[in-house]
Amino acid sequence: MSNILVIGANGQLGSELVIALRNKFGSNHVWATDIRKPQGYEEQFALLDVMDAPALHDFVQTHKIDQIYHLAAMLSAKAEQQPLAAWELNMQGLLNVLEIARQHPAIKVFWPSSIGAFGPSTPKDNTPQTTVMDPNTVYGISKLAGERWCQYYHEKYGVDVRSVRYPGLIGYRALPGGGTTDYAVDIFYKAIQGETFHCFLKADTYLPMMYMDDAVQATLQIMAAPAGQIKIRSSYNLAAMSFSPAEIYAGIKQHYPDFDIVYEPDYRQAIADSWPRSIDDSAARQHWGWQHAYGLEELIEVMLENLKIKLSVVN
Repeated sequence: MSNILVIGANGQLGSELVIALRNKFGSNHVWATDIRKPQGYEEQFALLDVMDAPALHDFVQTHKIDQIYHLAAMLSAKAEQQPLAAWELNMQGLLNVLEIARQHPAIKVFWPSSIGAFGPSTPKDNTPQTTVMDPNTVYGISKLAGERWCQYYHEKYGVDVRSVRYPGLIGYRALPGGGTTDYAVDIFYKAIQGETFHCFLKADTYLPMMYMDDAVQATLQIMAAPAGQIKIRSSYNLAAMSFSPAEIYAGIKQHYPDFDIVYEPDYRQAIADSWPRSIDDSAARQHWGWQHAYGLEELIEVMLENLKIKLSVVN
């Protein structure tokens, strides 16, 4: 049975991935770690900073870790406000993990890339797996550099590292973490709480999106696939749906007729404009059988249902 380390377990993806991993492997085999301990964790949690390479190495050895899910990063919008700190965390954290995997060949690594690795010259529609990548944000630059480091460590040292380029992720368990696509999470909170939603993107800004359950399933699936099926060691395109703020607002308004939205584009509009509108993820579907389950209609239903319970608000 594998012993699994999740770094950055408090985040939007990590909080849900830990649950899925524990359901699959058993709670005693999954360590959730972060730089702060969240409320409510009674199972295996440890304070661990990915930037502390010696502590990370000791933890891996002590707990006989053979799978690492490295999720700690500064996201796109926040990274633009702290570019040097973002670069240091996003880049050095990955290198610390890859170095441990190089020294311990039995370790399998998952690292998330992003549609942020694309840029203004990338084809916007049905973005190919292999294409022009010229990111103009610190987050995107770090993701593209990280993809190249993953490829390098696999080819040079045989490290079994696997990655997907996540689109915007939408879930109800954790609050948004500072990403440009996070409007599509916050909008549900505002609808349920009866507040006007101030959208920092234009109404017709299309971006690739994915419900969190699909993202978690893709992560488990790529890590479970035989190594021979993983033919791309930089990062796989991953897709489910694309929509605009106007479209998700219209869908939510069917449930909350009095819900209002105001469009107030800010600096995050330029970030969104540099990203794809839709993604070609045929390589992931062909190589390791990826399939998504949720479209926009299903997303709206499940988000409203679960957030009403979470916020104890009756429609």
